[in-house]
Amino acid sequence: MNVFRMYVRVVSGTLTPEDITERLGVRPDDAHAVGSRRRPEHPPRAFSSWIRHAEAPVPEARPEDLEPVVLGWGPGFATALGELAGNGAEVSLVIVQRIEDIESTAAKGIFLGPRLIEWLSSAHASLDIDQYIHHDCP
Repeated sequence: MNVFRMYVRVVSGTLTPEDITERLGVRPDDAHAVGSRRRPEHPPRAFSSWIRHAEAPVPEARPEDLEPVVLGWGPGFATALGELAGNGAEVSLVIVQRIEDIESTAAKGIFLGPRLIEWLSSAHASLDIDQYIHHDCP
């Protein structure tokens, strides 16, 4: 099984999740404020984060399946993200891949189309790819 997740993340040391929501005009799927804790024993967060997930249209979606979801958020959202990126926030598109079958052709390669690259440019967003390989080596 190979699973991809994709989301837009906004991180700021000065803006609250509410500030980010107000500037973007879109509610987050997940958000954390400066000083909050993941768990009681963890140190307080040094930054706020605001996340919007690209919901997979099909099981075991690949990045090219998730791309239309992000593009569907529209150029206005990308522009608003870009304005935040220039004013105290960092914006990134995060792709998380969980690989359980290293022989699967679905695990090979990550493709991002030119329209998504253009959208990321408008959003002044970096690309963050996290890959987790769950494989028992002999």
